[in-house]
Amino acid sequence: MDYLGKATLEKIYDLADVYHSDNIDRVSDDFIEERGIPCGSFDNISICEYSVPTHWDIGKVYKRLILMIAREEEIEVIEVIDALIAAYHSKTSDLIEDYNGSFYYENPQTIFETYQHGGNPA
Repeated sequence: MDYLGKATLEKIYDLADVYHSDNIDRVSDDFIEERGIPCGSFDNISICEYSVPTHWDIGKVYKRLILMIAREEEIEVIEVIDALIAAYHSKTSDLIEDYNGSFYYENPQTIFETYQHGGNPA
């Protein structure tokens, strides 16, 4: 289910420089409350047997993937939200978020090529 929606993602993107200087937990809590996002059951942390990357580290992995998708698909910067949605809805996202695996640590090109192959490592 897409609770944020493209319009909200565009708002977040447009105001990223403002949100960046604020507390990330407060900003995310505000959007959770504003959009009525219920607590879910997704938990990839409790089953993790190794150290968990920070949200900043994961953000960098997704940032690189999103920019590579936008460049490859010739998505204009103004439409980068489409690349963001594509990245997070791909099977590659499942691989990135499996912290018991090593995919998160792969180089950006390998992650992108996996995305291009439908989530199957090249």
